[in-house]
Formats: sequence, structure tokens, C-alpha cells
Amino acid sequence: MMMLAPVTLEGHGVRLEPLAPDHAPALAAAAADGRLWELWFTGVPEPGQAIAYVEQALAGQRDGHMLPWAVRDLASGAIVGSTRFHDIVPAIDRLEIGYTWYARSHQRSHVNTGCKRLLLAHAFETLGCAVVGLRTDNFNFASQRAIAALGARKDGVIRHHAPRRDGSVRDTVMFSILATEWPDVKKHLELRLARHAGREG
Repeated sequence: MMMLAPVTLEGHGVRLEPLAPDHAPALAAAAADGRLWELWFTGVPEPGQAIAYVEQALAGQRDGHMLPWAVRDLASGAIVGSTRFHDIVPAIDRLEIGYTWYARSHQRSHVNTGCKRLLLAHAFETLGCAVVGLRTDNFNFASQRAIAALGARKDGVIRHHAPRRDGSVRDTVMFSILATEWPDVKKHLELRLARHAGREG
């Protein structure tokens, strides 16, 4: 059975730091890069809500169903977003990766691929997960493309599944990666990181 605890994960140009209250100002600044809260289908903290966002994530950690991180870009030293494990079910060795967002200036860069490489390796190689899920709003087409590009398989769509911030109700698109698929996904992510390094070098 999985035993989860806050841990720092570093590599591939990023560091995932266990989320803490002192990350709130930097998260607010990252969200302001692109005014990400204006995307109605995402859960990025609005101005003035970063502290509450961190507190909600840490409450989920205390309750045992979340493990949140702040994402630091090592080249600039800046906090550029956040991600977390959630819907953790130790009895069946399952968790999901989500609540992921990045400052606009770091989207379509090495950051997401690097984070997913670290998170998936931790899930499969350290925690012994049998499956890792990923989910997104049915209108978040960029997120769906990004998840599929990782090598995750689409499981299906859960209709009328979860409330959005604006009070509407979303359909949720579900993806997953099985432990048996991780070796191939890992190779794929490492090739993507090598291409990013070539473009950014």
C-alpha cells in the first residue's frame, strides 16, 4: 500500500517543492502572468485568493487525499505554477495528477514535461502505483492535448461531474497510465525533454 509524505522532487530543469503558505505571493505572481484566472474552466487562484488556495490544498494533504507542490523553474529561480497528487486511494495503489497550472511564459516549455516526468517516476517507481489518472474539463482542449501527448490513454467522459468556479457544471475527461505502460511513457517523456533542451539551449 502506498505511503505518501511531502517530498522535494528535482530534475529536468524544475524543482517541485512541498506547497507551503510562504509560496502564496509567488503563486499569485505566477497566476498574474497571463491572467490565468480568466480561464473559466480552470482552478487557478484569482487575485487575493492565493493564500486560500494554498490553505485548501494543505487541508487536502492533512486529510490524506492530496499532496501539493509549488513548481520552481531552476533557470530563473522563479515559482511558475503548482501541481498536486489528488484523489489518492492507497488501498488500490491509485492516485491522480492534477490541479496543474503554469505561468503563461512557461507554458509550452520544458516545465510541464519535466514535472510530469518527476511526478510519474515518483508515483510508479517510489510509491508503487498501479495506475495514475489525469482529468480535465471537457472545454479545456489544450489540457486534453497535453495529457494525450504525455502518452496517457483516454478512459472516457464523466457527464455532469463537477462544479466549475462560475457555478456551471463540467463534464470531466478522464485519462490514465498503467504501471505496465510507464516504461514506454518514460522513454517518450525523456525524448521530449531532449527536444526541449535542444530548442532552449
